[in-house]
Amino acid sequence: MPTMTMMLIIWGAITAVLVVLLIYRSTLTIHEDDQLFIDESESHMAQEQQELVARIDKLTPLVRMFGAASGVLAVVIFGFWLYQGFMQNY
Repeated sequence: MPTMTMMLIIWGAITAVLVVLLIYRSTLTIHEDDQLFIDESESHMAQEQQELVARIDKLTPLVRMFGAASGVLAVVIFGFWLYQGFMQNY
C-alpha cells in the first residue's frame, strides 16, 4: 500500500476518534449547569455535577492529544504531498 494512502487512513482514523470524543464531550456539557442553588435535600444534584465535571476533565487531555495528532498528521501529509509533486516534476 502506498505511503500516502496509509497516512490518509491513519489520519482519517485519528480524526474520526477526535470527532467521536468531541460529540461525547458536547453531550456531557449539555447537562452541565453553570450554577446550582440547592438546599440540603438536593445535594445529590451537586454530586452529579461534580461527577460530570470530573468526566469532562478526564476527556480534555484525550481531545487535546487527538486534536494535536490530527493536525500534525495533516501538516505532514500536506508536506509529503508537496514533496511528491516536486519530485515528479524534476
